Amino acid sequence: MGKTVKKQRPVNLDLSTIRFPVTAIASILHRVSGVITFVAIGILLWVLGLSLSSPEGFLQASAVMDSFIVKFIFWGILTALAYHIVGGVRHLMMDFGYLGETLQAGTRSAQISFGITVVLSILAGVLVW
Repeated sequence: MGKTVKKQRPVNLDLSTIRFPVTAIASILHRVSGVITFVAIGILLWVLGLSLSSPEGFLQASAVMDSFIVKFIFWGILTALAYHIVGGVRHLMMDFGYLGETLQAGTRSAQISFGITVVLSILAGVLVW
């Protein structure tokens, strides 16, 4: 076999000191928003099915939607969906070569996608409330 070489690499086990670049945060949030959107499909289909089942079901679904916590959850779902779409468009633009593959271009496009999501989140809040 070969010699066992001891590598002298620094090991940082303190997770509170690790600073992710904005591009990594954008990528992680894109994955998280995808999971939230996937789970939200079940909730949205349940409310849709309830509202279409009968006139009483519609009244029950509208009564459920009057709660503040339910409105907040739906606002969160819409915000996650908006970010996932904006992040997906960002990734498609990078894949097709419309955005450069440099750190500066990635950082700038991540910041722009965050800004667009904030605007869409505010619009979703106006829509829900």
